[in-house]
Amino acid sequence: MSSKLEDARKIINEVDSQMAALFVKRMRAAELVYEHKKEFGLPILDQSREDAVIAKNSALIEDEVLKGYYVDYLKHLMSVSRAYQYRMQNGLKVAYSGVEGAFAHIAAGRIFPESNRVSCRDFKAAYDAVVSGECDVAVLPIENSYAGEVGQTIDLIFSGCLFINGIYELEIHQNLLGIPGATVEDIKKVTSHPQALAQCHDYIKLKGIDAEDASNTAVAAKMVADANDKTLGAIASVETAEIYGLKVLEANINKSGENTTRFAVLSKVQANSSTLSSSVLMFTVKHEAGSLANAISIIGKYGYNMTALRSRPLKKHSWQYYFYIEIDGTIATDNGTKMIDELNMVCDRLKVAGTFAPHAEI
Repeated sequence: MSSKLEDARKIINEVDSQMAALFVKRMRAAELVYEHKKEFGLPILDQSREDAVIAKNSALIEDEVLKGYYVDYLKHLMSVSRAYQYRMQNGLKVAYSGVEGAFAHIAAGRIFPESNRVSCRDFKAAYDAVVSGECDVAVLPIENSYAGEVGQTIDLIFSGCLFINGIYELEIHQNLLGIPGATVEDIKKVTSHPQALAQCHDYIKLKGIDAEDASNTAVAAKMVADANDKTLGAIASVETAEIYGLKVLEANINKSGENTTRFAVLSKVQANSSTLSSSVLMFTVKHEAGSLANAISIIGKYGYNMTALRSRPLKKHSWQYYFYIEIDGTIATDNGTKMIDELNMVCDRLKVAGTFAPHAEI
């Protein structure tokens, strides 16, 4: 064996030994990253962060031929790190409203793929499961592009102690489901969540079908499966049909072709970073002329763009309202601090309900 080969193998062995120690050190750091993500209810994959790290680190390689291989190496290393974090995530408990197959169940699974999803009877039960410590985070719907806001969730966020640490968009496809052997013509009555029925109102009216409310789409599908009645249909997702052994009789029957529901991830800890780019404020204003206008003006004064503004009735005070606002930008800045201080002067009650990075569809 030539001395050159021996020398090369010696160098490789030395580097491999160093890399093994560094690999363990890196994975221990990945554990800390996971604990942070678990605490704040954040997903394992942060594609923008990974892309930035790859760009930064690959710039350290001057050899253009080797740079391409190093990028591949980094991508594989990050994939291994994610796999390890997903394994750790098996202990993460995610509360959602409804039963297996509900859209919240589907959303929770896409945001936290390896988590333990915990079914709760309703929105409040899912919210309370996090408050009590039974679950780590809750995934609840806050808005649908067709039916509007989900008031019960918004009310829970305003009155409770949890924070929004992520908002994700799930494209909703409503389908007419029936038992195997049934046809569209067999269906005389359909059951689903009221919002799903509203989204499919035109279709239901066209077919002359009776409609009946259910607590959610998956419960409706289970009712149809249990009844084993050809004349009874459910409106729900393809995933729900598969879970309960139902057949899709007609696909995409919702009125709007673009039907998206936004789901919020709620946890006990508030994310607070200057790198986050969206915030939610909730407040009541004093009963003085121009108070709401003043509050909105203050937000604009400090350079924040409002992307959503909604009012909700205060349950214990007739004809009084609180306001829900989404803004571009984090409040973890000097301007954000000044804005909050000034808002406190015109608001009776002010809550920073969440600061988060906007996410693409799940």
